[in-house]
Amino acid sequence: MSDNQRKPWHGVIVATSLQFDADGEPDFAAYRENVAWLASQGLDGVAPNGSLGEYQTLSWEERDTVVRTAREAAPEGFTVMPGVGAYSGRESRRHAQVAKDLGCDAVMALPPNAYRADERAILEHYELIAGVGLPVTAYNNPIDTKVDLTPDILAKLHAEGLIVGVKEFSGDVRRCYEIAELAPGLDLMIGTDDTVLEVGIAGAVGWVAGYPQVFPQACRELFRLSVARDVEAALPLYRQLHPVLRWDSKTEFIQAIKLGQDMIGRNGGGCRPPRQPLTAEQEKVVREATQALIDAGVS
Repeated sequence: MSDNQRKPWHGVIVATSLQFDADGEPDFAAYRENVAWLASQGLDGVAPNGSLGEYQTLSWEERDTVVRTAREAAPEGFTVMPGVGAYSGRESRRHAQVAKDLGCDAVMALPPNAYRADERAILEHYELIAGVGLPVTAYNNPIDTKVDLTPDILAKLHAEGLIVGVKEFSGDVRRCYEIAELAPGLDLMIGTDDTVLEVGIAGAVGWVAGYPQVFPQACRELFRLSVARDVEAALPLYRQLHPVLRWDSKTEFIQAIKLGQDMIGRNGGGCRPPRQPLTAEQEKVVREATQALIDAGVS
């Protein structure tokens, strides 16, 4: 895909972690440097204020500053697609408006998740967000939100002009084909790092990803091969990376990815409460898998 064909939500969009200082306050200077570094690695953009950015623990003012910092660090053509997840549609709309005011390219929106919302609530929620005027990519994460954006619902949202793509995090690759049948114009984005090859083969045009913060070049190549459906070339790299990629689907994914950042000399650091450090056993597994890749020259 040429740069002229790439839409802002296409390619490898990094769901960025957020660095904190010793007092648990956001380290915006470190975050700015991280966004600039990701751009220098040839990645296509960042998605701040997602789950990996610990958005649930941030104040509105902190979330605004995260987005502003990402925009300031982003070179021309580098996507900034903030997450606008919130308990209420009015809050999500407010975060989308801030993103628009700061010059962002698109937003990524979870469904309403204060309770197990029905279809009417989901449609109204996305109407509120889309009303701001930025392209909206839906984020389907029924594991965390308990609200499932089924292929039927996604097709309705797309038909109403409310979403342009979906980050599919259910882990059920079979859905990708049904989504393509029901909403052929809806862009599919890989949501789980450990299904890159499968969803790439199924027709993905983007990957909202965590582990490119640790292994940017290897992840770029894996995405390229996967969406090209070059299974023979992709599979050895996929197998090599999978021991770390699978942490993206675990509860401790933030801690695991931040540990990986620390191990390659980047700034990962700790998390805000109530998220706790990895247990000794978990840390051992993550360290060994990450170190094996580092020792093998993966970058």
